[in-house]
Amino acid sequence: MCGRFASTLPPEFLETLFATAGEIPAVPPSWNITPGQEARVLRRHAESGERRIDALFWGLVPHFTKRLTGAPRPINARGETVAAAPLFRGAFARRRCLVPADLFYEWQVLPEGRQPYAVARADGEPLVLGGVWESWRMPDGGIHRSFAIVTTEASADIARLHERMPLVLEPSDWPLWLGEMAGDPALLLRPAPAGTLRAWPVSNRVNNARNNDASLATPATSAAIDSTETAPPDGPALPLFRNPL
Repeated sequence: MCGRFASTLPPEFLETLFATAGEIPAVPPSWNITPGQEARVLRRHAESGERRIDALFWGLVPHFTKRLTGAPRPINARGETVAAAPLFRGAFARRRCLVPADLFYEWQVLPEGRQPYAVARADGEPLVLGGVWESWRMPDGGIHRSFAIVTTEASADIARLHERMPLVLEPSDWPLWLGEMAGDPALLLRPAPAGTLRAWPVSNRVNNARNNDASLATPATSAAIDSTETAPPDGPALPLFRNPL
């Protein structure tokens, strides 16, 4: 699954990476995005065909939802059932999106407890995750836009940590996933090839949603693994990308 991720990429980098049109929303960078929070998501404009980045809430609210209170807001959609499940089939057919991320977090279940890991691309490039999105009209007439991240079976790189992983898309996959070219997007619903990802243990500080700083991605020492303090530990953050701009 995918229950936390980091999104700190500069707007200028995203604009160049995706060849987007329009202004990119001023969403603060976050090393610990949790369900219910806003994140930058790339969608294809239905009329112009342009690629646009908007701020959407993480936790899908289908357009047919009667009321927001108590409504399910799934953060993940299983790739095996996304095309048929009532909550997701409309979005998968017509409203697919890309979710840029520095990394995502996963928890390995051990006899002594759950150990968090950060997972990023092994080649130093940012992750681009496959998602689906929806618009829901609020009683006051406003629009609530939301998304869920599609998941697959875990790849060989991280299967020891968890049996699921977010759908990782390569640049050559983006046009099909966004509906810019003809084809079956279900063909992209597969784990990332072996060697795509790298993972390293991080501090339990990531468990607390109030903690949000670059040190969450720093490889943990044996002492830091058990730390739950709010203040970041000393030391530099891990450099993730070879060429951030």
